Amino acid sequence: MPLALCVLLLSRVAPAQQAADVPYVPTPQNVVDTMLEMALVNTDDYLIDLGSGDGRIVIAAAKRFGARGMGVELDMDLVFTANEEAKRQRVAGQITFLQGNLFDVDISKATVLTLYLFPRINLRLRPGILSRMRPGARVVSHDFDMGDWKPDLRREVAVPNKSYGPPASQIYLWYVPADVAGKWQWRLPVGGTTRLYVARVNQMFQELSGEALVDGGTATGHGATLRGDLITFTLTREFFGRKVRHEFSGRVEGNKVTGRVRISGANGETTLDWEATRVERGKMRIE
Repeated sequence: MPLALCVLLLSRVAPAQQAADVPYVPTPQNVVDTMLEMALVNTDDYLIDLGSGDGRIVIAAAKRFGARGMGVELDMDLVFTANEEAKRQRVAGQITFLQGNLFDVDISKATVLTLYLFPRINLRLRPGILSRMRPGARVVSHDFDMGDWKPDLRREVAVPNKSYGPPASQIYLWYVPADVAGKWQWRLPVGGTTRLYVARVNQMFQELSGEALVDGGTATGHGATLRGDLITFTLTREFFGRKVRHEFSGRVEGNKVTGRVRISGANGETTLDWEATRVERGKMRIE
């Protein structure tokens, strides 16, 4: 898989183009295996590898996990090599390799996106990843991160004979986050009364903050997490001098969240269905 080692050095490369003279640096096999395992690749996945080189990541995904996929590579000789290897490995019916510029690829159908590119390229790909890929899709990068977008998971793999740098590789995994920024509301029966809940959510990538009200009174929120389209958070509110704890979990679908809430307090514990509606859109911060 080619590594854009020259991108930061060659000023003659046009901003919207992938460098034609990028040296080819294959991804070590143990790194390939770890990338696919971290992404939990399976038969339902469509994997796209940007800068696919000899095709080893896409081929391994198809052969080991039954995934479908596509590799995009600027070097036509490497594209030919990858397609021939796919035939030899008997996975050509599941995958294909195309010659092209990685910035022109439609990544919207990818459930897994793999990268081995310098940070500058990752950062230029980042807005498209967040806006075009579906929530819950996984992005895995070898050695280079996404700037302020913190990874959901990171691992280090020993590479004793690595051709550059320390004898180890960093692997980063992100889940594309759903857009949940804005004002949400829902109702729940608590203490014999149906109560109105209102939450205003601020979002930077998968990190959430904000405030919540219950019947106009402030509720204390903590533990909010967003992994793809799955959201969890906890609210605590005092009713008649007694604290009631709400543990929410749900799946985001556009302007709706559906899931379950566990309510616990002095009178015991109960679990209810829960549905929230976004009544005012906000904007996810990605810069």
